[in-house]
Amino acid sequence: MTDITAQLQTQVREAYVSETALNIIGGNSKAWYGREPQGEPLHVSEHSGIVNYMPSELVLTVRAGTKLSEIADALDKHGQRLPFDPPHFGENATIGGTVACNFSGPRRPYAGSCRDFILGCTMLNGKGERLRFGGEVMKNVAGFDVSRLMAGSMGTLGVLLDVSLKILPHRLAEQTVVVDAGFEQAIQLMNHWAGTPLPVTAMCADGNLVYFRICGTPSSVARSMQEIGGSLFDDGKNFWKDLREHQLDFFETDKVLYRLSVPPAASFELLDGTQANDWFVGWGGAQRWLKSNLAFEYVQTYAKALGGHARIMRGGDRKEEVFAPLQPALMKLHQKLKSSFDPKGILNAGRMYRDL
Repeated sequence: MTDITAQLQTQVREAYVSETALNIIGGNSKAWYGREPQGEPLHVSEHSGIVNYMPSELVLTVRAGTKLSEIADALDKHGQRLPFDPPHFGENATIGGTVACNFSGPRRPYAGSCRDFILGCTMLNGKGERLRFGGEVMKNVAGFDVSRLMAGSMGTLGVLLDVSLKILPHRLAEQTVVVDAGFEQAIQLMNHWAGTPLPVTAMCADGNLVYFRICGTPSSVARSMQEIGGSLFDDGKNFWKDLREHQLDFFETDKVLYRLSVPPAASFELLDGTQANDWFVGWGGAQRWLKSNLAFEYVQTYAKALGGHARIMRGGDRKEEVFAPLQPALMKLHQKLKSSFDPKGILNAGRMYRDL
């Protein structure tokens, strides 16, 4: 357990005075995400350790540089977990980077996102001022919830020092079943079972099979398996872990990896120039992965026609934009927020958008 708040605060204050850009680095496991990093490194990984853990209250407060693996080990001892099933993308992954990216795993549509479980946080703004928002209970926010604003901000608003999270117990039983289905039928099946009370906690499809993860009591899992049908998938736990960590064969590619967010029930149709094996569908149809060297603008137009948007997850020209373009009014709002928290624009400048 190490607290280097004073050291970080000094570096940010000096950068503020000299108007020096800072590149916030935790475990550096997600350096490939977003636009190309720039600025002098601000290392947060040493700022680590569990500050407060109350298993009976289902609350955890932890410093930003703490590894996800360390958090998982501590929670496992009490039969508990982070509900949003965060991907690590490397053994050095930290909770700070996870929150900054708002990364969630296959459980996200059924349990909630990383943002949904943030109770409070402590951060340094672009002046080096230490600010605390929220707390360690669910009903503690009046007005604008700044602590949740940090989720997905890519470090552009502040340097996360610690975060308080709601945690949940492990389920008693878990099984995975598979059903033969192409993408169109898989979308229909996933949307059908998502509308039932069955304890399904993950669904995805690869164009040949649709996978259902069922978690709950042993009896509820057995009943759900019988209702859904299909066949038992013996290596379910490793499959969902490999999907979460992008270690399935599908993700082994030299092409650009696009992530499309669309309505779950949106029809599945191939994009011109793609084949069925260029796609993988997750989150019950709401998340669709595409590996292709088609232009980002072309993929974005396709996603928009389905009622969603697209971003570049891996690859591509990271000097250009990689996230879905914002409307002018929305970009102006983002810029005002950035200016309020980081007046001189020194924190992870340009990591989300060129103009932020």
